[in-house]
Amino acid sequence: MKILVANLGSTSFKYSLYDMDGERLLARGRVERIGEASSPCQISIGDFKKEENVSAPNHGVAVRECLRQLTDPETGCLQSADEIAGIGFKAVFAYGYTGVQPVTDELLAAMEEFNAVLPAHNPPYVKAMRELKEKLPEIPLVAAFETGFHEEIPARNRYYGVPFEWTEKYGVRRYGFHGASHRYIATRCRELFGADRRIVSCHLGGSSSICAIADGKSRASSMGGSPQTGLLNNNRCGDFDPFWCSYLTKKTGVSLDELLQTLATKSGLLGLSGVSGDMRDISEARSQGNEQAAVAFDVFVGDIRRYLGASLVELGGSDVIVFTGGIGEHRTEIREAVVSGLEDLGIVLDRDANAAALGVEAKISAPSSRVEIWVVPTNEEIIVGRQTKALLEERGA
Repeated sequence: MKILVANLGSTSFKYSLYDMDGERLLARGRVERIGEASSPCQISIGDFKKEENVSAPNHGVAVRECLRQLTDPETGCLQSADEIAGIGFKAVFAYGYTGVQPVTDELLAAMEEFNAVLPAHNPPYVKAMRELKEKLPEIPLVAAFETGFHEEIPARNRYYGVPFEWTEKYGVRRYGFHGASHRYIATRCRELFGADRRIVSCHLGGSSSICAIADGKSRASSMGGSPQTGLLNNNRCGDFDPFWCSYLTKKTGVSLDELLQTLATKSGLLGLSGVSGDMRDISEARSQGNEQAAVAFDVFVGDIRRYLGASLVELGGSDVIVFTGGIGEHRTEIREAVVSGLEDLGIVLDRDANAAALGVEAKISAPSSRVEIWVVPTNEEIIVGRQTKALLEERGA
């Protein structure tokens, strides 16, 4: 069964094509600048790469162009677009829905219900998914929600201290995100160790979260009711006392919507450092003596350590700490800072192993460490592919 795993942006469409029967990656591709006069359309199959400019006024046309490239005899990837059994989306959040769902009008309306909670995620996804549903009715569309992995989080880690009516009527509670990545880490650790372990999964990247995992299931997440919460992110604030909002609207004269926009797009590492939202730029500025960049670095590490500690308590200790995501897989200085001084907790880093582990799967803990420390590159796409395949088989596709 061939599955197209999609990553949607407001003006972009990226995909990975898998043969799920062997879990083989067949091709990757993308269309960017959708809606402009000319849109770059790229396909990669192994070492073969091709890019051309196309007219893609919407996401539906963009996907058609990708299918054209995939079925081009020059690529030899597909004989026909009919070979694609479905398109799977790493969707984020919907009111009253979680897990893996067929994309319907009702589902899209449920996603729109939470547009205000996920302004950077749901609106572009809903728009693009609706276009694809209309333009490609012959291809089943499947949404694999990020919240699904966290559905069995215990009640103590699920609820806010607010009137319970808000939870019952409006869905106000903690959810947790990055579900595909944390699910992959749980699955990969089971393969590595032959059994389920107590895992602290540190997904660190442009968007970051910590997840405490036991028996292959999420037990706690640093993210709460929206991806804006938890750790400092590249341009999102992370944890923030809501009572500052009233104060700031009065002091600055901006509206609440404008303030929330700032918290969601101009805050986090970008706002704190004054340099960039990219940890590579921040680390470079820090090494050159930029004090603001150093503060942003320290706050980010402090956030990670705080949730790492909470996860250790939640799990009653840990067997393995995993670093994943763009920062987790490549920034050796972040990994070292996070576990520094934790020797009394049985967490001891091998500095040489850490320095050598750049974007590869590797154990980076010292032989004396009671807790194993690993770098494990995540693969959210294969998780979405597996979930899409399972739903389509369940529905007889």
